[in-house]
Amino acid sequence: MKRNMPEMLGKAATAFHCKDWLYFRLTGERATDPSEGTFTFGDFRTRGYCDDVLEVLGVTDLRHLLPPIVDGTRHSAGLSAAAAEATGLLSGTPVVLAYVDVACTALGAGLLDRERKPGCSIIGSTGMHMRLAQTPDEVLLNEAATGYTMTMPVPGVFAQMQSNMAATLNIDWVLGLASGILASQGITRTNGEMIALVDEWISSSEPASLLYQPYVSEAGERGPFVDANARAGFVGISSRHGYADMVRAVFEGLAFAARDCYAAMGPLPGEIRLTGGAARSPALRKILGAVVGAAIRTSEREEAGAAGAAMIAAVCVGQYKSMDECVGEWVTPLLGAAEPSDPKLAAIYERAVPSYTLAHEALRPVWRSMAASRAN
Repeated sequence: MKRNMPEMLGKAATAFHCKDWLYFRLTGERATDPSEGTFTFGDFRTRGYCDDVLEVLGVTDLRHLLPPIVDGTRHSAGLSAAAAEATGLLSGTPVVLAYVDVACTALGAGLLDRERKPGCSIIGSTGMHMRLAQTPDEVLLNEAATGYTMTMPVPGVFAQMQSNMAATLNIDWVLGLASGILASQGITRTNGEMIALVDEWISSSEPASLLYQPYVSEAGERGPFVDANARAGFVGISSRHGYADMVRAVFEGLAFAARDCYAAMGPLPGEIRLTGGAARSPALRKILGAVVGAAIRTSEREEAGAAGAAMIAAVCVGQYKSMDECVGEWVTPLLGAAEPSDPKLAAIYERAVPSYTLAHEALRPVWRSMAASRAN
């Protein structure tokens, strides 16, 4: 392996994640958490760094640069005198290092439910889809060996994840087409005004009359398949289709991508805990529930990630004996009623699933050819 590769990775190892950097500034303790530490350089099973991973990456001789891994549910450090003076807080105040944002969001949104074992989806600029694994053996690796597994702030519990590169970016794009045309005619419409029209457009269009591949990111796709050349597109357009059909197809494309991700991790969930900006859209919730065949539940809590971080601290300082007990008070009571999957709509989408999968499989040579032509 070229020497510049371990040097580059060594620099990455010494660069703190923003929360780790803040923890260091507040306490003087150099550390990272189990989810952050094992994500690149470790093994989720042991919650520690892994010699085999370091050897494959060619950075074994740089292991000393990696920060110690501490679990925020059991470890805190006191606020330093300098930080206390700068913040106005009491010196020695316990400071807890949370897990990475996606793990905290999953915790705050309701993934830790050992009885129901729901899926959890974060629909933001990107899409993150998760299932709970209570032992390493429950982590199911797909044929393409894609996705992630992160430790959760609970002993022996993990979140298996698949992430599609672009989620609401697709909605921004399709709504931007209309607002751009209006702007060219001197008509200004805000993003909020455009979103308010979505339900009307979707209700006036036919389900699954078009297929949309939601790979609008310039970076391509990463879940459940990895292809930097992947690009978005519509399949099946005819002269009868209008803008409302395109909007609906984009929303359906996000739901099919979510189903693709869940299917790569095992059986489809019977319930999905939904969070992120798009969770507020009734249309998206209905379409997602029908495509996956799952009931959808959202939380009254606006900031699930911040709640997850606070929950880690609450367990650490002994406010709760266990994270399950904390979930019982902080998460479960705030979950809304389940929105059941529409069986008629679900049947329509079930028939469209093979076509969606065949479309992105068939288009991969086209994406490669287009990328090669651009490079020349």
